[in-house]
Amino acid sequence: MKQNYNKKSKYIEKQMQSHEELCCRQQDYAWKFDRRDFLKTTTLAGVGALFTTLGAKASETKKISSEEKPKVFMTKEITSASLMKIYQALDRPAKGKNVAVKISTGEPGGHNFLDPNLIKELVQSVKGTIIECNTAYGGGRATTEAHRKAAEAHGFTAIAKVDIMDEEGDISLPVKGGTHLKEDFVGKNFINYDFVVVLSHFKGHAMGGFGGAVKNISIGIASATGKCWIHTAGKVKKDLWQNLPKQDYFLESMAEAAKAVADHCGEKILYINVANKLSVDCDCDSSPEDPKMSDIGILASLDPVAVDKATVDMVYASKDPGKSHLIERMESRHGIHTLEHGEKIGLGSMAYELVDLDTVKQA
Repeated sequence: MKQNYNKKSKYIEKQMQSHEELCCRQQDYAWKFDRRDFLKTTTLAGVGALFTTLGAKASETKKISSEEKPKVFMTKEITSASLMKIYQALDRPAKGKNVAVKISTGEPGGHNFLDPNLIKELVQSVKGTIIECNTAYGGGRATTEAHRKAAEAHGFTAIAKVDIMDEEGDISLPVKGGTHLKEDFVGKNFINYDFVVVLSHFKGHAMGGFGGAVKNISIGIASATGKCWIHTAGKVKKDLWQNLPKQDYFLESMAEAAKAVADHCGEKILYINVANKLSVDCDCDSSPEDPKMSDIGILASLDPVAVDKATVDMVYASKDPGKSHLIERMESRHGIHTLEHGEKIGLGSMAYELVDLDTVKQA
């Protein structure tokens, strides 16, 4: 088991060395506008208005009219009640005989994963089954038996049924318009669900820079072999560490796998990001670094690219100086490129309209 983690560490070191030029590029990316001017914006209404434009400005995307921009709802309050409120604001009820709720059950040893008590009301209100797939890197969730024990230890089996979807293998979904992937391998049981609530803990990630909705439906829904397929940009389904591609190819493959899932679901999917416990490390890390910045809130959208882009923007907009740790992690891995490629292939939009539920007047 230790050998797999050592290989993972070597991979991260390799990516860091090969990404010095990407770091420079990302410094130049640094929003392509003066952040000092941004920080002068002090009113909440001003921040909301600026974010509406920021989605388009920061990434040089094509101009999209306000009518076409996907809405991203946001609240600073992180409670069960606010989670229900933001779900209802999306106006897309999770209907069907079998509703899936995709979370990360969290690696044993970790402690930043979503609190079962926080998500319990939402999960049970949609009569949801928590869905997950086994990992491709060893650790405490590499087998179904171990994964079930982790889910139980972390309190998830106490609030809902947990389905490790690749327990009996996987199936392939077609990838439309992909550069690296023509198919995406997901847990076999995924096709049993009529609707998917993508409930993501937004945080940093050692390989992808950050993890949110796009990662949750790509790597998260991929089977163990499918994870290897994405990490190697469609080269192999085993021997992950011996077949690593260029970093951007991996990021692009995540977006392509996510598109396969989104296309499969159509309008039977929605995305919620809980931006708390903002460690630079993912919940797949058994020993994550403690968060260095304060919580941001909950964001939700019907567009996975938009909700991730809005959450990234919120990190940059935070007045907490501790944000520099997470920003460095995102920029050093060129994390924004996942969203750039996602927009390019039609997964979603980096331009969005932010709707602050904390300031919306109640009817």
